[in-house]
Amino acid sequence: MKTALTYDDIQLVPAYSEIESRGNIDLTTQFTTNYKIRVPLIASPMDTVCDSEMAIAMAELGGVGIIHRFMSIEEQTKEVIKVTQHSVSGHEYSTMARMWRLTQTTVPVSAAIGANGDYLERAQELTKAGANVILIDVAHGYHKFVMDAIRNLKQTLPSYVDIIAGNVATGNAAYNLQSAGADAIRVGIGGGSLCTTRIKTGFGVPNVTSLLDCADSVKVPIIACGGIRNSGDIAKALAVGANSVILGSLLAGTKEAPGAMIEKNGALFKRYRGAASLETKSIHGQATRNVEGESTIVPFKGGVKFVVEGLLDGVRSALSYAGANNLVEYAPDYVVVTNAGVAEARPHLL
Repeated sequence: MKTALTYDDIQLVPAYSEIESRGNIDLTTQFTTNYKIRVPLIASPMDTVCDSEMAIAMAELGGVGIIHRFMSIEEQTKEVIKVTQHSVSGHEYSTMARMWRLTQTTVPVSAAIGANGDYLERAQELTKAGANVILIDVAHGYHKFVMDAIRNLKQTLPSYVDIIAGNVATGNAAYNLQSAGADAIRVGIGGGSLCTTRIKTGFGVPNVTSLLDCADSVKVPIIACGGIRNSGDIAKALAVGANSVILGSLLAGTKEAPGAMIEKNGALFKRYRGAASLETKSIHGQATRNVEGESTIVPFKGGVKFVVEGLLDGVRSALSYAGANNLVEYAPDYVVVTNAGVAEARPHLL
């Protein structure tokens, strides 16, 4: 029986380095076949993580936000228009905005759809509004509906629109989605902080093994999804095959995340819920069956800029330990560790 690994099961091995300044490390990466991002961070298409405000902030910081689909086509289209019409000149993140413009790089504008029902009409309207990357957002991406959706979208949408498909957990699934026409593959089943898929169904593969298998099987970019708790996990995901990572819980609770502030016992919080949670299904009028997620409140974190900058500091430091000036050069070895190694890796005096 094969042993599967997740982030805590491995540690990256330091290599010879000549990096003089972590600040000069380039984190540009391939988001999809035709679109790059300046930093490998993506805001998750969850209704408590990413609407237009988060998407704008992430774009200004060099990443991307995928606008969630838990709204009408008209409402989601308006959210995309807010992103495409946003003037970056007076924005607080104008330094990164100028970088996008000076390099004449097309900023990816992304939104999520399903794989049945109104998905094709939704994708067409989102594209008309300015979206150039469409994510097929389903829990089990290795499915006939997803394969058919990819093919239909490729035949219907303009050629400049890239399609992200998933989620998947195996190389075989990733390969078949690529063969159907996917421009990037979203990898990870059951690893999210509020996901109960592995508990409810018994299905799922630990994230490191999923990423290794999928990265070995396809040529399109790989997006790690679920289980990212800190910058070290991001560094590990990028080391074992991911081109970028989707963040949910790390960005939830920020000023730009959708949702009202909640005051409790003198402290501020915001809602955070899994896409398949009972709360999400109830709020959006879905059948309250097949619940595979939880909901909670998380402490208010302030501006997403500070969260992202902290994460990127850690990732750039990781590249310096690998002696890598950029993500193309970043290919560190890793070792499998025991529970004692996991404990040793954390502050153990406190």
